Amino acid sequence: MNKITLSALLAATLVSASDFNYEVTPVAGYLLNTTKNETNLANGGAMGGVQNHAVYGVELQANELSLFDIKPELSLLYGRDTVNQSTVNTNGEYTGVLTTMLNGVYEINTNTFVTPFAKAGLGYEWYTNTHPSDFDGLVLDAGMGLKAELTKHIALKLEGLYMYKMNNNGVDGSNGEVHNVAALAGLTFSFDEKAAPVVAAAVAAPVVAVVVAEEPKPAAKPAPKPVIAAPVAKVCPIDSDKDGVFDPQDKCPNTPAGFKVDGEGCPLTTTLHINFATNSNSVDEAGTDKISEFATFMKESPAYKASIVGHTDSTASNAYNQKLSEKRAAIVKDLLVKDGVDAARLTTSGKGETCPVSSNKTKQGRTENRRIEVELSH
Repeated sequence: MNKITLSALLAATLVSASDFNYEVTPVAGYLLNTTKNETNLANGGAMGGVQNHAVYGVELQANELSLFDIKPELSLLYGRDTVNQSTVNTNGEYTGVLTTMLNGVYEINTNTFVTPFAKAGLGYEWYTNTHPSDFDGLVLDAGMGLKAELTKHIALKLEGLYMYKMNNNGVDGSNGEVHNVAALAGLTFSFDEKAAPVVAAAVAAPVVAVVVAEEPKPAAKPAPKPVIAAPVAKVCPIDSDKDGVFDPQDKCPNTPAGFKVDGEGCPLTTTLHINFATNSNSVDEAGTDKISEFATFMKESPAYKASIVGHTDSTASNAYNQKLSEKRAAIVKDLLVKDGVDAARLTTSGKGETCPVSSNKTKQGRTENRRIEVELSH
Protein backbone atom coordinates (compact mmCIF):
# COMPACT_ATOMS: atom_id res chain seq x y z
CA MET A 1 0.00 0.00 0.00
CA ASN A 2 1.53 3.38 -0.97
CA LYS A 3 2.04 6.31 1.37
CA ILE A 4 -0.89 8.35 0.00
CA THR A 5 -3.30 5.54 0.96
CA LEU A 6 -1.59 5.17 4.36
CA SER A 7 -1.92 8.89 5.12
CA ALA A 8 -5.57 8.97 4.11
CA LEU A 9 -6.39 6.05 6.43
CA LEU A 10 -4.53 7.54 9.38
CA ALA A 11 -6.20 10.95 8.93
CA ALA A 12 -9.76 9.61 8.79
CA THR A 13 -11.55 10.38 12.09
CA LEU A 14 -15.20 10.44 11.02
CA VAL A 15 -17.93 9.56 13.56
CA SER A 16 -20.95 7.37 12.92
CA ALA A 17 -23.69 9.88 13.84
CA SER A 18 -24.26 13.59 13.22
CA ASP A 19 -25.90 16.09 15.54
CA PHE A 20 -28.41 18.68 14.39
CA ASN A 21 -29.24 21.95 16.10
CA TYR A 22 -33.03 21.75 15.66
CA GLU A 23 -35.81 19.13 15.49
CA VAL A 24 -39.47 19.52 14.43
CA THR A 25 -41.96 16.70 15.09
CA PRO A 26 -45.59 16.79 13.89
CA VAL A 27 -47.48 14.37 16.20
CA ALA A 28 -50.90 12.74 16.43
CA GLY A 29 -52.38 10.43 19.02
CA TYR A 30 -55.14 9.71 21.50
CA LEU A 31 -55.90 11.23 24.91
CA LEU A 32 -57.35 9.07 27.70
CA ASN A 33 -59.28 10.97 30.38
CA THR A 34 -58.56 9.08 33.64
CA THR A 35 -60.22 11.52 36.09
CA LYS A 36 -63.05 10.06 38.18
CA ASN A 37 -66.45 11.38 36.96
CA GLU A 38 -64.62 13.21 34.18
CA THR A 39 -66.86 11.68 31.50
CA ASN A 40 -69.94 11.29 33.69
CA LEU A 41 -72.42 13.19 31.56
CA ALA A 42 -75.10 13.03 34.26
CA ASN A 43 -72.91 15.05 36.63
CA GLY A 44 -71.52 17.34 33.97
CA GLY A 45 -67.97 16.09 34.43
CA ALA A 46 -64.98 17.99 35.78
CA MET A 47 -64.24 19.19 32.23
CA GLY A 48 -67.83 19.66 31.10
CA GLY A 49 -68.24 16.14 29.75
CA VAL A 50 -65.21 16.04 27.42
CA GLN A 51 -64.51 12.36 26.73
CA ASN A 52 -61.50 10.46 25.37
CA HIS A 53 -60.54 12.02 22.04
CA ALA A 54 -57.88 12.31 19.34
CA VAL A 55 -55.17 14.99 19.63
CA TYR A 56 -52.63 16.39 17.22
CA GLY A 57 -49.93 19.04 17.32
CA VAL A 58 -46.22 19.76 16.93
CA GLU A 59 -43.07 19.56 19.10
CA LEU A 60 -40.03 21.84 18.57
CA GLN A 61 -36.66 20.89 20.16
CA ALA A 62 -33.53 23.12 20.20
CA ASN A 63 -30.45 20.92 20.70
CA GLU A 64 -28.00 23.85 20.47
CA LEU A 65 -29.45 25.29 23.72
CA SER A 66 -28.64 22.14 25.73
CA LEU A 67 -27.77 22.72 29.40
CA PHE A 68 -26.33 19.76 31.36
CA ASP A 69 -27.60 17.55 28.50
CA ILE A 70 -31.18 18.85 29.06
CA LYS A 71 -32.65 20.17 25.81
CA PRO A 72 -35.61 22.61 25.68
CA GLU A 73 -38.79 21.53 23.86
CA LEU A 74 -41.94 23.54 23.06
CA SER A 75 -45.09 21.41 22.54
CA LEU A 76 -48.54 22.37 21.22
CA LEU A 77 -51.42 19.85 21.42
CA TYR A 78 -55.03 20.39 20.34
CA GLY A 79 -58.12 18.19 20.63
CA ARG A 80 -61.89 18.55 20.74
CA ASP A 81 -65.08 16.64 21.50
CA THR A 82 -68.82 17.26 21.42
CA VAL A 83 -70.01 19.46 24.28
CA ASN A 84 -72.12 17.62 26.87
CA GLN A 85 -75.71 17.71 25.57
CA SER A 86 -77.04 18.03 29.14
CA THR A 87 -75.44 21.47 29.57
CA VAL A 88 -76.46 24.85 28.21
CA ASN A 89 -75.00 23.97 24.77
CA THR A 90 -77.51 21.81 22.92
CA ASN A 91 -76.54 22.42 19.31
CA GLY A 92 -73.85 19.76 18.95
CA GLU A 93 -71.08 22.32 19.40
CA TYR A 94 -67.48 21.40 20.18
CA THR A 95 -65.30 21.84 23.21
CA GLY A 96 -61.74 22.70 22.13
CA VAL A 97 -58.69 22.07 24.35
CA LEU A 98 -55.36 23.75 23.47
CA THR A 99 -52.37 22.72 25.62
CA THR A 100 -48.94 24.38 25.44
CA MET A 101 -45.97 22.91 27.31
CA LEU A 102 -42.33 23.90 27.81
CA ASN A 103 -40.34 20.75 28.65
CA GLY A 104 -36.78 19.72 29.38
CA VAL A 105 -35.75 16.62 27.40
CA TYR A 106 -32.97 14.21 28.43
CA GLU A 107 -31.79 11.78 25.73
CA ILE A 108 -29.87 8.56 26.49
CA ASN A 109 -26.98 7.89 24.07
CA THR A 110 -27.02 4.16 23.17
CA ASN A 111 -24.67 4.37 20.14
CA THR A 112 -27.44 2.69 18.11
CA PHE A 113 -30.21 3.96 15.83
CA VAL A 114 -32.62 4.01 18.82
CA THR A 115 -32.48 6.93 21.32
CA PRO A 116 -34.67 6.67 24.46
CA PHE A 117 -35.67 9.93 26.18
CA ALA A 118 -37.51 11.30 29.20
CA LYS A 119 -39.04 14.75 29.66
CA ALA A 120 -40.96 16.91 32.12
CA GLY A 121 -42.20 20.47 32.23
CA LEU A 122 -44.89 23.06 32.79
CA GLY A 123 -47.65 24.33 30.52
CA TYR A 124 -50.99 26.10 30.23
CA GLU A 125 -54.35 24.82 28.99
CA TRP A 126 -57.12 26.82 27.29
CA TYR A 127 -60.76 25.72 26.80
CA THR A 128 -63.33 27.01 24.29
CA ASN A 129 -67.10 26.54 24.47
CA THR A 130 -66.99 24.53 27.70
CA HIS A 131 -69.09 23.60 30.71
CA PRO A 132 -69.11 26.44 33.32
CA SER A 133 -67.09 24.28 35.76
CA ASP A 134 -64.05 24.23 33.40
CA PHE A 135 -61.31 26.84 33.73
CA ASP A 136 -58.08 27.64 31.91
CA GLY A 137 -55.07 26.84 34.04
CA LEU A 138 -51.53 25.56 34.58
CA VAL A 139 -50.61 22.00 33.59
CA LEU A 140 -47.76 19.80 34.89
CA ASP A 141 -46.58 17.10 32.49
CA ALA A 142 -44.05 14.25 32.34
CA GLY A 143 -43.36 11.60 29.75
CA MET A 144 -40.96 9.16 28.14
CA GLY A 145 -40.43 7.56 24.74
CA LEU A 146 -37.92 6.82 22.01
CA LYS A 147 -36.71 7.99 18.60
CA ALA A 148 -35.70 5.45 15.93
CA GLU A 149 -33.60 6.78 13.02
CA LEU A 150 -35.08 6.07 9.58
CA THR A 151 -32.69 8.27 7.58
CA LYS A 152 -30.00 10.80 8.45
CA HIS A 153 -32.63 13.56 8.82
CA ILE A 154 -35.82 11.64 9.75
CA ALA A 155 -36.71 9.52 12.82
CA LEU A 156 -39.85 7.80 14.09
CA LYS A 157 -40.88 9.25 17.49
CA LEU A 158 -43.13 7.38 19.97
CA GLU A 159 -43.98 8.75 23.41
CA GLY A 160 -46.38 8.51 26.35
CA LEU A 161 -47.35 11.72 28.20
CA TYR A 162 -49.06 12.28 31.57
CA MET A 163 -50.75 15.69 32.21
CA TYR A 164 -52.03 16.95 35.56
CA LYS A 165 -54.24 20.00 36.14
CA MET A 166 -55.90 21.38 39.25
CA ASN A 167 -59.37 22.57 38.12
CA ASN A 168 -60.90 25.38 40.12
CA ASN A 169 -64.29 23.70 40.53
CA GLY A 170 -64.23 19.91 40.22
CA VAL A 171 -67.24 17.70 40.67
CA ASP A 172 -67.77 15.21 43.47
CA GLY A 173 -65.11 12.51 43.43
CA SER A 174 -62.54 14.42 41.35
CA ASN A 175 -61.33 16.81 44.05
CA GLY A 176 -60.95 19.42 41.34
CA GLU A 177 -58.07 17.47 39.72
CA VAL A 178 -57.80 16.52 36.03
CA HIS A 179 -55.58 13.55 35.04
CA ASN A 180 -54.94 12.86 31.35
CA VAL A 181 -52.69 10.32 29.61
CA ALA A 182 -51.79 10.74 25.93
CA ALA A 183 -50.12 8.29 23.52
CA LEU A 184 -48.39 10.15 20.66
CA ALA A 185 -46.54 9.20 17.47
CA GLY A 186 -44.86 11.33 14.81
CA LEU A 187 -41.90 11.85 12.50
CA THR A 188 -38.96 13.94 13.71
CA PHE A 189 -37.28 16.10 11.05
CA SER A 190 -33.73 17.23 11.98
CA PHE A 191 -31.98 20.16 10.32
CA ASP A 192 -29.10 22.64 10.65
CA GLU A 193 -26.35 20.00 10.88
CA LYS A 194 -23.27 20.87 12.92
CA ALA A 195 -20.03 21.26 10.96
CA ALA A 196 -17.76 18.20 10.78
CA PRO A 197 -14.09 18.57 11.82
CA VAL A 198 -11.63 19.42 9.04
CA VAL A 199 -9.04 16.73 8.30
CA ALA A 200 -5.61 17.96 7.16
CA ALA A 201 -4.12 16.58 3.95
CA ALA A 202 -1.35 14.02 4.32
CA VAL A 203 2.16 14.21 2.86
CA ALA A 204 2.62 12.35 -0.41
CA ALA A 205 5.07 9.47 -0.72
CA PRO A 206 8.68 10.26 -1.68
CA VAL A 207 9.81 9.90 -5.28
CA VAL A 208 13.43 8.90 -5.82
CA ALA A 209 14.96 9.65 -9.19
CA VAL A 210 17.38 7.13 -10.73
CA VAL A 211 20.14 8.42 -13.01
CA VAL A 212 21.74 6.03 -15.49
CA ALA A 213 25.09 6.99 -16.99
CA GLU A 214 25.01 7.33 -20.74
CA GLU A 215 27.05 4.68 -22.52
CA PRO A 216 30.13 6.30 -24.21
CA LYS A 217 30.33 6.28 -27.98
CA PRO A 218 33.56 5.17 -29.67
CA ALA A 219 35.59 7.85 -31.46
CA ALA A 220 35.95 7.79 -35.25
CA LYS A 221 38.79 5.66 -36.59
CA PRO A 222 41.38 7.88 -38.38
CA ALA A 223 43.32 6.50 -41.35
CA PRO A 224 45.71 4.90 -41.89
CA LYS A 225 45.92 3.62 -38.26
CA PRO A 226 42.56 2.97 -36.62
CA VAL A 227 42.52 4.41 -33.08
CA ILE A 228 39.64 3.89 -30.62
CA ALA A 229 38.93 7.01 -28.56
CA ALA A 230 38.76 6.70 -24.77
CA PRO A 231 35.26 6.91 -23.25
CA VAL A 232 34.18 10.26 -21.81
CA ALA A 233 33.68 9.99 -18.04
CA LYS A 234 30.33 11.09 -16.57
CA VAL A 235 30.07 12.62 -13.09
CA CYS A 236 27.16 11.06 -11.08
CA PRO A 237 25.15 13.24 -8.68
CA ILE A 238 25.98 12.84 -4.99
CA ASP A 239 23.60 11.80 -2.17
CA SER A 240 25.59 12.90 0.89
CA ASP A 241 23.12 11.78 3.60
CA LYS A 242 22.16 8.61 1.70
CA ASP A 243 18.41 9.20 1.99
CA GLY A 244 17.68 8.47 -1.70
CA VAL A 245 17.44 12.15 -2.79
CA PHE A 246 20.47 13.69 -4.58
CA ASP A 247 22.03 16.81 -3.06
CA PRO A 248 20.79 19.35 -5.69
CA GLN A 249 17.15 18.39 -4.93
CA ASP A 250 17.62 17.69 -1.19
CA LYS A 251 16.11 20.49 0.95
CA CYS A 252 17.09 18.63 4.16
CA PRO A 253 20.68 17.62 3.29
CA ASN A 254 21.67 16.35 6.76
CA THR A 255 18.80 13.92 7.46
CA PRO A 256 20.01 11.29 10.00
CA ALA A 257 19.80 7.63 9.10
CA GLY A 258 16.58 5.86 10.00
CA PHE A 259 14.05 8.38 8.61
CA LYS A 260 11.75 7.78 5.67
CA VAL A 261 11.85 10.98 3.54
CA ASP A 262 9.65 12.72 1.00
CA GLY A 263 10.60 13.80 -2.56
CA GLU A 264 12.57 16.79 -1.22
CA GLY A 265 14.65 14.75 1.22
CA CYS A 266 12.81 15.81 4.42
CA PRO A 267 11.60 13.26 7.04
CA LEU A 268 8.01 12.06 6.64
CA THR A 269 5.63 12.33 9.59
CA THR A 270 2.21 10.82 10.17
CA THR A 271 -0.54 10.66 12.80
CA LEU A 272 -2.64 8.00 14.53
CA HIS A 273 -6.12 9.03 15.71
CA ILE A 274 -8.64 6.43 16.96
CA ASN A 275 -12.10 6.94 18.51
CA PHE A 276 -13.81 4.63 21.02
CA ALA A 277 -17.37 3.79 22.07
CA THR A 278 -18.66 5.06 25.43
CA ASN A 279 -17.04 3.36 28.48
CA SER A 280 -14.94 1.09 26.23
CA ASN A 281 -11.28 0.46 25.37
CA SER A 282 -12.08 -1.97 22.54
CA VAL A 283 -10.61 -1.12 19.13
CA ASP A 284 -13.01 -1.69 16.22
CA GLU A 285 -12.07 -2.94 12.73
CA ALA A 286 -11.42 0.55 11.35
CA GLY A 287 -9.15 1.36 14.30
CA THR A 288 -7.25 -1.93 13.86
CA ASP A 289 -6.53 -1.04 10.21
CA LYS A 290 -5.18 2.38 11.27
CA ILE A 291 -2.90 0.77 13.87
CA SER A 292 -1.55 -1.71 11.29
CA GLU A 293 -0.72 1.12 8.86
CA PHE A 294 0.95 3.13 11.64
CA ALA A 295 3.02 0.07 12.62
CA THR A 296 4.27 -0.18 9.01
CA PHE A 297 5.35 3.49 9.13
CA MET A 298 7.20 2.99 12.44
CA LYS A 299 9.09 -0.04 11.09
CA GLU A 300 10.12 1.91 7.96
CA SER A 301 11.30 4.88 10.11
CA PRO A 302 13.21 3.25 13.01
CA ALA A 303 14.56 6.62 14.23
CA TYR A 304 11.10 7.64 15.50
CA LYS A 305 9.70 7.03 18.96
CA ALA A 306 5.96 7.36 19.71
CA SER A 307 4.10 8.58 22.80
CA ILE A 308 0.54 7.13 22.90
CA VAL A 309 -1.96 9.33 24.81
CA GLY A 310 -5.51 8.20 25.75
CA HIS A 311 -8.49 10.55 26.29
CA THR A 312 -12.16 10.24 27.40
CA ASP A 313 -15.33 12.32 27.47
CA SER A 314 -16.79 13.68 30.74
CA THR A 315 -19.53 11.08 31.24
CA ALA A 316 -18.09 9.39 34.38
CA SER A 317 -15.99 10.60 37.35
CA ASN A 318 -12.49 12.09 36.92
CA ALA A 319 -10.82 9.09 38.61
CA TYR A 320 -12.69 6.54 36.47
CA ASN A 321 -11.99 8.47 33.25
CA GLN A 322 -8.25 8.68 34.11
CA LYS A 323 -8.00 4.88 34.41
CA LEU A 324 -10.08 4.36 31.24
CA SER A 325 -7.79 6.69 29.22
CA GLU A 326 -4.72 4.75 30.41
CA LYS A 327 -6.33 1.44 29.38
CA ARG A 328 -7.05 2.85 25.89
CA ALA A 329 -3.40 3.86 25.46
CA ALA A 330 -2.19 0.47 26.71
CA ILE A 331 -4.34 -1.55 24.27
CA VAL A 332 -3.06 0.50 21.32
CA LYS A 333 0.56 -0.10 22.39
CA ASP A 334 -0.11 -3.85 22.68
CA LEU A 335 -1.51 -3.95 19.13
CA LEU A 336 1.51 -2.02 17.75
CA VAL A 337 3.94 -4.41 19.48
CA LYS A 338 1.96 -7.34 18.09
CA ASP A 339 2.44 -5.82 14.59
CA GLY A 340 6.25 -5.82 15.05
CA VAL A 341 7.06 -2.40 16.58
CA ASP A 342 9.78 -2.54 19.28
CA ALA A 343 8.08 -1.92 22.67
CA ALA A 344 11.09 0.17 23.77
CA ARG A 345 10.12 2.81 21.17
CA LEU A 346 6.59 3.21 22.64
CA THR A 347 5.36 4.98 25.79
CA THR A 348 1.78 5.35 27.05
CA SER A 349 -0.12 7.82 29.23
CA GLY A 350 -3.72 8.90 29.91
CA LYS A 351 -5.19 12.37 30.31
CA GLY A 352 -8.77 11.36 31.21
CA GLU A 353 -11.29 14.10 30.42
CA THR A 354 -8.85 17.00 30.91
CA CYS A 355 -8.06 17.72 27.24
CA PRO A 356 -11.32 17.77 25.23
CA VAL A 357 -11.15 18.68 21.54
CA SER A 358 -14.88 19.41 21.39
CA SER A 359 -17.81 20.21 23.71
CA ASN A 360 -18.94 17.39 26.01
CA LYS A 361 -22.48 18.85 25.93
CA THR A 362 -23.26 17.19 22.56
CA LYS A 363 -23.25 13.57 21.40
CA GLN A 364 -20.84 14.33 18.54
CA GLY A 365 -18.53 16.29 20.82
CA ARG A 366 -18.32 13.41 23.30
CA THR A 367 -17.60 10.96 20.45
CA GLU A 368 -14.66 13.12 19.28
CA ASN A 369 -13.26 13.33 22.84
CA ARG A 370 -13.12 9.52 23.27
CA ARG A 371 -9.85 9.11 21.34
CA ILE A 372 -6.17 8.10 21.05
CA GLU A 373 -3.51 10.57 19.86
CA VAL A 374 0.15 9.76 19.11
CA GLU A 375 3.11 12.17 19.38
CA LEU A 376 6.30 11.37 17.38
CA SER A 377 9.81 12.17 18.60
CA HIS A 378 13.39 11.16 17.81
